[in-house]
Amino acid sequence: MTESTGSLTSGRPLWQVVLGLALYFALALNLALAMKLWAILEALPTVSLGFVISLPFFFVAAFNLIFHCLSWPRLTKPLFIPLLVVSSLVSYTMVQYGILPDQEVVASAVETNAHELGSYFSASLLLWVTGFGVLPALVLWRTRIHYGGTLPRFLLLNKLVPMVASVAVIALIAALYYVDYASVGRNNSYLRKMIVPTHFVYSVGKFVKHNYLTTPEPYRELGKDAHILAEPKDGKPRLLVLVIGETARAANQQLNGYERETNPYTSQIDELVYFPDVATCGTATAVSVPCMFSDFDRGHFDRASATNQDNLMDILTRAGIATVWRDNDGGSQKVANHISYESISADSDAALCDGKTCFDEVLLKGLGERIDAMQGDRVVVLHLIGSHGPTYFKRYPKAFAHFQPACERADIENCSQQELVNVYDNTLRYTDWVLSQVVSLLKARQADYHSAMLYLSDHGESLGEDGLYLHGMPYALAPLEQRRVPMMMWLTPDFRGDEGLGLQCIQQQAQKGGWSQDNFFHTVLGLMEVGSDEYLPTMDILSHCRG
Repeated sequence: MTESTGSLTSGRPLWQVVLGLALYFALALNLALAMKLWAILEALPTVSLGFVISLPFFFVAAFNLIFHCLSWPRLTKPLFIPLLVVSSLVSYTMVQYGILPDQEVVASAVETNAHELGSYFSASLLLWVTGFGVLPALVLWRTRIHYGGTLPRFLLLNKLVPMVASVAVIALIAALYYVDYASVGRNNSYLRKMIVPTHFVYSVGKFVKHNYLTTPEPYRELGKDAHILAEPKDGKPRLLVLVIGETARAANQQLNGYERETNPYTSQIDELVYFPDVATCGTATAVSVPCMFSDFDRGHFDRASATNQDNLMDILTRAGIATVWRDNDGGSQKVANHISYESISADSDAALCDGKTCFDEVLLKGLGERIDAMQGDRVVVLHLIGSHGPTYFKRYPKAFAHFQPACERADIENCSQQELVNVYDNTLRYTDWVLSQVVSLLKARQADYHSAMLYLSDHGESLGEDGLYLHGMPYALAPLEQRRVPMMMWLTPDFRGDEGLGLQCIQQQAQKGGWSQDNFFHTVLGLMEVGSDEYLPTMDILSHCRG
């Protein structure tokens, strides 16, 4: 670093450097916030011109005050150089995709594997981060900073005076336009989550504290009383395949009334039941997957608490059911910590993998033999990569490129809307084929098992509606496209007959709607005839159908 404590001519005074940073963050790295504020103000019937003019001054003064608290000799450059680069990345995701960097997004980014993170890389991203992050960081690195010489001079000129000036500006604006700020802020509370870098720094700090600096509570064992209520009368074991989807939204499902053939395979399966109204627990895999396998409902879900106690798979295992988790989506989000876990290697099959990811049908390789090698009742989880974006075109073989032209690039915001919908619908069509193959495998083993398949996606996806892409919006702000997901169920006649489940009743329950991932935990326990105090019949979608 080229920092100086000599004469005033030896470099830029600290207050100038900090003010420059405040101006840059307020006017350049908060473009998403500025655009949202502009849209809000345009929609108001009347707005004070003075209030509009005061906005940039308020943010510059606020950043100036905050940054002065953080700017000290030997700390300024090591802190703000990486902050500029990371903030440019956050700014890009907000402007291009509408993603707000809350704790859920931070958790998803930290726990996503390198290959999935690499799928977000594009020329647009590189240019943006270079222009908005790297170049300003280089300018700061090359800038000689003068800290004022003596300590009293430093504290007076580089700390007290600029900080008092910032407070004065904020106070003046508050005196003149407090009602306007309070009204806009109260009616649009999510705006605070759009401020770069304060909210994402807060989210990172909260994530680190929650996951690494907090002493966990003692591990909780659940379902100690778990047991099989009754074995099938014909002695055949139960077999349930849980297919956990990735990023499939209900809005684009043919079985849900969508005009395109995105379910050409499962729509031909007799007695398959589609659930048209299922809500997610979260809008990111890091939340939805552990939530649906936990006994928490969405309103009470806490990821750290869920990880620190038994989940659905643990209870099934405790009841004596053989379990295995097969993963093609980078991890089980710690759900499979205590059961048999099989991660698909990205180079395990030359025809189905490219060294970075694999097509989901790789999960079917050897699946029949794996099932047959298990003992007793058995539950198999298949975790799909499904429709994971933004590189949707890498999620299906070329033979499934049905809808054309398709967006075959990572910077999906630069594709036409039709190209984006086409490529996304192709991913759904391929997932549909994979599901049909699971059912075919189970049908081929009807003589040996009472078989069933339950498919449920973790969260949905935005495809440019209202300027939003991908997923991960805070739940309260997320559109239905991110919060409504497809769910399908298929049971062999033996499975239904053994549990007294009438197909018509199941179909009626599906059409009843109002279901969510909160019901998943209890419905699976019910399907596998597991008795436990953890099981709540009122949360089991099918409990009403048992007769």
